[in-house]
Amino acid sequence: MKQKYIAFLLLLSTCFLFGQNPNAAKPGSKLQQPKLVVGIVVDQMRYDYLWRYWNKFGEGGFKKLVTQGFLCKNTHYNYVPTYTAPGHTSIYTGTTPATHGIISNNWYDRATGSVLYCVEDSLVKPVGTDNAKGRMSPKRLLTTTIADQLRLSNLKKSKTFGIALKERSSILPAGHTANGAFWFDGSVGGFVTSSHYMTELPVWVKNFNDKKPALTYLQKGWNTLLPIAQYTESLEDNSKYEFASTQPDMAPVFPYDYTKIIEKKKFEAIAYTPYGNSITKDLAIECLKNEQLGKDEFPDMLCVSFSSTDIIAHAYGLRAIEVEDVYLRLDKDIEEFLKTIEKE
Repeated sequence: MKQKYIAFLLLLSTCFLFGQNPNAAKPGSKLQQPKLVVGIVVDQMRYDYLWRYWNKFGEGGFKKLVTQGFLCKNTHYNYVPTYTAPGHTSIYTGTTPATHGIISNNWYDRATGSVLYCVEDSLVKPVGTDNAKGRMSPKRLLTTTIADQLRLSNLKKSKTFGIALKERSSILPAGHTANGAFWFDGSVGGFVTSSHYMTELPVWVKNFNDKKPALTYLQKGWNTLLPIAQYTESLEDNSKYEFASTQPDMAPVFPYDYTKIIEKKKFEAIAYTPYGNSITKDLAIECLKNEQLGKDEFPDMLCVSFSSTDIIAHAYGLRAIEVEDVYLRLDKDIEEFLKTIEKE
């Protein structure tokens, strides 16, 4: 798919970063539309992380998007709060919470007298799981997203999908008309969806889950990608600001052993490791291949959100070695993802 896709990367912090690789149009020639549009959101990534870790990034990940794309250096938020749900929704709708309706991750509903979750939906059924993790939909989204508009532009001949660990990060970007949105459920150790999209998981998602990817990743444990002495952009390991959320009785120091977590089948712990990003990338690649995205005359869209960057930063702090390591590993995940897109 070389030279026939557009990838854009958005940092949920202080700026937007766009990386593009479309067909170049010559003067007087007909503009060729891309075969595939890929949206990548890095949850809670600060703009300065690009430069803080720049010398440790490879050439095919963040650096490729910056040097071969467009970098917006002076952007601002015109709404609060800058949480995951309103952030993703504002990116993909092009408007603010006052208009698109996703005002927070959770909010108090005066009609019911209770606090609701932005994508919860009691009228849909879980698919791929038996618990409430699957009772989700975009019904509270009041506007369309760019993915919706793409589908509406050609009588839904384009295919659109959303993939993330977090439900809201998968559902809201893909919008109302998506062919599918998939998110991670720790109780099954795999990705699930709801009846808003389909009555059963696609075969390729079932096959992916059957390989027990979360278990496979957690069995590796987590050690630093580089020798720990090279993490000079971070504070010392085991600072007083860190908290090992997956195992509160364990000191937040490398290396991490997840044997106890595996024994208890608490696979949601993968979100607190760089492997949460890797498993998201893996499913996105499977979606790309099995759904034949970008293979016909109608442009498709794949919305991918990497959630572990946000979860790890909340647990360990912005200057933790864990945060630096997750970005160095994400850089490699993005490189693999972009190479796969170009190859396909």
